[in-house]
Amino acid sequence: MRFFYLFAFLWIPLAAAQVKPTPAQKILQGLEQKAEMESTSIIQHIPLKNIGPSVMSGRVVDVAVNPENPNEFYVGYASGGVWHTINNGTTFVPIMDNSGTQNIGDIAVHWNSRTIWVGTGENNASRSSYAGMGLLRSMDNGKTWQHMGLQDSHHIGRIRINPENPDEVVVGVTGHLYSPNAERGIYKTTDGGNTWKKTLFVSDETGIIDVAHAPEDFNIMFAAAWEKDRKAWDFKGSGNTSGIYKSTNGGNTWIKISTVESGFPTGEGVGRIGLAVFNATTVYAVHDNQFRRPKKSGEQKKTDGLVKEDFKTMSTKDFLSLNDKKLNTFLKTHNFQEKYRADNVKQMVRSGAVLPIDLTKYLENANSRLFDTPVIGAEVYRSNDGGKTWKKQNEEYIDDLFYSYGYYFAQITVDPSNVDKIYLAGVPIIKSNDGGKTYSAINKDNVHADHHALWVNPRMSGHLINGNDGGINISYDDGENWIKNNASSVAQFYAINVDNQKPYNVYGGLQDNGVWKGPHNGEENSKWHQTGHYPWESILGGDGMQVQIDNRNSDIVYTGYQFGNYFRLDLQHKKRKYIQPKHELGEVPYRFNWQTPILLSPHNQDILYLGGNKLHRSMNQGDDWETISPDLTKGGKEGNVAYGTLTTLSESPFKFGLIYTGSDDGLVQVTHNGGGSWENLSIGIPFDSSKIKIGVSSNGLKAKTPELWVSRIAASIHKKERVYVSLNGYRWDDFTPYIYVSEDYGKSWKNIASNIPAAPVNVILEDPENENLLFAGTDNGLYVSFDQGASWEVFQNGMPNVAVHDLVIQPRAKHLLVGTHGRSIYKADISKLQLMTPELMDKNLHVFPLQPIKHSKNWGNASSPWTNPKTPGADLVFYSSRSDNFTARVMSSDGIELSKTIVKADRGLNILSFDIAFSKLGKMNYLKKHKTALTQAKNGKTYLPKGTYTIILNGNGTKEKVDLNLK
Repeated sequence: MRFFYLFAFLWIPLAAAQVKPTPAQKILQGLEQKAEMESTSIIQHIPLKNIGPSVMSGRVVDVAVNPENPNEFYVGYASGGVWHTINNGTTFVPIMDNSGTQNIGDIAVHWNSRTIWVGTGENNASRSSYAGMGLLRSMDNGKTWQHMGLQDSHHIGRIRINPENPDEVVVGVTGHLYSPNAERGIYKTTDGGNTWKKTLFVSDETGIIDVAHAPEDFNIMFAAAWEKDRKAWDFKGSGNTSGIYKSTNGGNTWIKISTVESGFPTGEGVGRIGLAVFNATTVYAVHDNQFRRPKKSGEQKKTDGLVKEDFKTMSTKDFLSLNDKKLNTFLKTHNFQEKYRADNVKQMVRSGAVLPIDLTKYLENANSRLFDTPVIGAEVYRSNDGGKTWKKQNEEYIDDLFYSYGYYFAQITVDPSNVDKIYLAGVPIIKSNDGGKTYSAINKDNVHADHHALWVNPRMSGHLINGNDGGINISYDDGENWIKNNASSVAQFYAINVDNQKPYNVYGGLQDNGVWKGPHNGEENSKWHQTGHYPWESILGGDGMQVQIDNRNSDIVYTGYQFGNYFRLDLQHKKRKYIQPKHELGEVPYRFNWQTPILLSPHNQDILYLGGNKLHRSMNQGDDWETISPDLTKGGKEGNVAYGTLTTLSESPFKFGLIYTGSDDGLVQVTHNGGGSWENLSIGIPFDSSKIKIGVSSNGLKAKTPELWVSRIAASIHKKERVYVSLNGYRWDDFTPYIYVSEDYGKSWKNIASNIPAAPVNVILEDPENENLLFAGTDNGLYVSFDQGASWEVFQNGMPNVAVHDLVIQPRAKHLLVGTHGRSIYKADISKLQLMTPELMDKNLHVFPLQPIKHSKNWGNASSPWTNPKTPGADLVFYSSRSDNFTARVMSSDGIELSKTIVKADRGLNILSFDIAFSKLGKMNYLKKHKTALTQAKNGKTYLPKGTYTIILNGNGTKEKVDLNLK
């Protein structure tokens, strides 16, 4: 297909506009602004209900266990807050829901004083490691939290409290993830956090990832410095300034002890380091060594078969002499397209169409580079002289522990009762009984991969509490058997969707926990332990990604895992087909985002779109593909992360082939003719020059398109010309909310982020019934607008400040589903919000109709002394233009007042919940006029009989009536 580009100017990559990190004070002001907005929101009473799931859990970053009673402990989830258990993990209670963030780096507890310290901002440098707001402290088990400073830290590595003095605290700060900053290093307080002193600073790109002290002496302390540089396109997780420091005065002063003379690695390849201190003399360190593995002389290949590295240096002559059977085995094993078999590939090489090295390039993508990087990886060092000298313990490579992403792990634990017994956390969890020389795996049944926290009982060796990407596991036999303790709804969703079944199902892709499906009305409780059927089920593994469901047959589902590995699932017949589009041999491989966008056409459910760096279309459910665009990005960048990729797709429901795309490097594009020609719309987006450093291209035009992640593009379902876009600066440490609307197919844009406080935006969603009603999900919560973005209201009744990654509306049920990255999925009835027109909001009072209620003679009567009776209630929703006291009276058809309630209403939507029962006076007046028998229920109440009643609501200078029908 020939493509035509319509550019407003020629894009020059060197002129990329740069993005400024948001100042810490601006972020804190945003949290204060949000708290104020929440208290005055006109929908503060509309509830959001968590519908789970919980069984797969989410990433744990730390555990803090009561040494006197290990049945009590706290769990810190990466983006799900801190949870407390007093029954050995049978149940948990969240204790940070009233705080400004749910993003956790580390937790520490001074058990004697019951003081809890939380370092916010995850200490792992992952794709979804969210920044925090500094240090928080609670003296009342989480009922209230005090902000104790370090607000520009973003990410905190470790907190250590002096066991003898709760006011003496040492904190290791890793600092910003995506930009340099000065607030990183070691900080110490001796007055409980009122003042802090920076006692160690290495550089503005080097933070402290771990701090440990001798159990018997708080003064003997070790710290691990980590130099790293993460960008959206590259991650450098090592450097010269990484190393180990020691303090002998409780963290007041430090000296570097990982020197060349010490025996510990130094130089550019020194990566993340984890520490474990047995006593003042014996110290362990696990190191993510990023130096390359040396090649052994005369090293023999482990296999007689071909591997992709063979073709990097192979000559044409040698390639043509390869055995056909051997070559075909390689081609089939590596999933080359069927047309590429030995005879025709040799013909392509013979004719010069491709070179042997193209077979290697055909297989190169972000995922292969991730696992193929030949670094030394995990290694363990031990010092027996307090850190003066170090000796590597492992004689062989510790393979298949870190792979090439040790930046995500590097945690080591020593058994407090056995100096030679250590545990290493990585993809699996492994242990050594000989000081790190040899290892055995303890990843057994019930244990998820990717481990980040481990507590070893100092009084009972073998009792372990382990935190990983799949939640909490407990073992009492040193890892031979594990209990899964996942009662908390802390799943980290990337994307969600719904089908049209009755009842409808919710689908979602999760961080490292695959793709799940479950009924929206499934109960989150432990009954499934007895029935053997959990309401939700896993339908695919890996890191779960976007989901599209055929609206003609909900058993046909399109979904996948990271880097564009997508499948067509037939759930009824338990079949799946791999459907990722493939480039041609000799072409540059397609680039696929970690969360590759897919879309079923609203015009024909056989038509599927999938975005790499180009847009691909299948007319037959993914069986065959055609590429319908050129590269729709700025072309990618050199680095180890797939970049220059599409992140979002939208096709207008008004016109087939009117398609919008957004990329991770800031481009918004449109085609009006199914890919025949494309237009770059990014130049028209009005970015604030105070937040964007404007570059100048070679033709003298301002390059006003910064490399912001286009998080969502949404063609309007109400107006053909309208389109919405949200952009996200998270990967620049930019917390500015960017939301825009265009009324002319993207030729011009209007900023509608309005009064949304500082937080990157992940999703913008238009309501299907009310074109003025918009929803926006940010890295710190949910917002709603009733005027197309002119102003926004906080929408979080029942949901803490958590990252909202995706939103979807089930139109028939009128439910909004909220996919969070840390607290699973929430559901809200938005039927009343959809009716909020300007005319309604101009009224002093509006009462919404009540749905009929089915009468029951069993109201108030329990089936046994051990169960609670079923009690009916009605929820009367009404809108008031201002705060006022309202009186609600329930009246019989002949004018008798049966009950009366007084309620204080806030400005906006209010919910009056009341019993469908007589008041004492109402019952007496009713019986005076109606000679009938009324039966009192066992709970002492007398419920209204079947019939139609009137509720009269009086307040704010007006009166409204509504029928209550008991049928």
